[in-house]
Amino acid sequence: MVKGRPIKSKIRQNIVEILHYLGEGYGYQVAKMYNEIFPPATQRSIYYNLQKGLLTKEITVHKIEEEQGEFSWGSVVEKKYYSLGKNAEPKGEKRVKGYIDIWQKSKKENSPSKFTSFVNKFRKEK
Repeated sequence: MVKGRPIKSKIRQNIVEILHYLGEGYGYQVAKMYNEIFPPATQRSIYYNLQKGLLTKEITVHKIEEEQGEFSWGSVVEKKYYSLGKNAEPKGEKRVKGYIDIWQKSKKENSPSKFTSFVNKFRKEK
């Protein structure tokens, strides 16, 4: 019998599914999408699984950007963009594809208020 925690994680697999259809995404974005598609998980759990995914090579850091703005902790935020790694095994969940397709359509319209209506529409379709 193998000791310790199992390497596989349902949360990490769901993150892989999101990144499979999204291509690349930063941590907060992935966490928001995760909680809209799947049963809610804490941000801490999402970030833990992103870091664990880096170790298992299911997830890689695509790029790191600094964004200027008015934040409670200062004027700069560092965004790490993640993408699929070489050990990722996406299964092709249809509900993730549906969510990402609708999200990308609303993104093209470029209206922040559209995102709220998009989320409400997606929740009704669940």
